Amino acid sequence: MADKQRIGLLGEKLALRRLQQKGYHILERNFRCPLGEIDLIAREGGDLVFIEVKTRSSGRFGLPQEAVDWRKQRRLCLLAKYYMNNKGILDTSCRFDVVAVLLTARDTARIKVFQNAFFLPGGW
Repeated sequence: MADKQRIGLLGEKLALRRLQQKGYHILERNFRCPLGEIDLIAREGGDLVFIEVKTRSSGRFGLPQEAVDWRKQRRLCLLAKYYMNNKGILDTSCRFDVVAVLLTARDTARIKVFQNAFFLPGGW
């Protein structure tokens, strides 16, 4: 397995654990459809939450959350619509969270959850 994949899998595992500690109920992991993939889908505080996990092993190329640019946000919005349409839950309140995982030198990580990291432009 490539180092980049290993870092990504570790980040998702750490993010999942942190979200569960915060009370998120995980519904889906790595949901795939013809449009792409959503890292995690959960319920939290009455909302359906679509979660993007970004992991970095250093800050050399920027912070993890900075990688969720407008292109990625647009893709996640399309994926969320697809998911909600497929499940017949278009009237459900939803939001987009980003979990940034920055791995540190001693097998530890700094994990930050950004709730409502971005919004669906123009609504549904």
